[in-house]
Amino acid sequence: METPTFENLPNAVFQLFNKLENIERLLSERNPKTQPEPDRWFDLSELCAYLSDKPAKPTVYGWVGSSLIPVHKTAKKLRFLKSEIDLWQLSGRKKTLQETAKEADQYLSKRKGRS
Repeated sequence: METPTFENLPNAVFQLFNKLENIERLLSERNPKTQPEPDRWFDLSELCAYLSDKPAKPTVYGWVGSSLIPVHKTAKKLRFLKSEIDLWQLSGRKKTLQETAKEADQYLSKRKGRS
């Protein structure tokens, strides 16, 4: 592409626009936009099948009894909302040593700033 001048500026903008459209098209073909999966309810069996470690039903009953897992109880049945289960699983993530060290450094620097 030649150096744009005032006279050929409209043509240069048009070429850039076309290149940008091509890039967007290629990216959308490579990573198609997927619609978010609608939230759904699980019964106990479906929950056990959904969880990656495939816990036994008595294990899940133990989690419910200890209030470790988000649950809804209706008509003597346990129901689990997928979005709540996904958040529950993510909340169990442990921090890396680097993340913990960074938080400790930030905490200490704030304390030193107060003194």
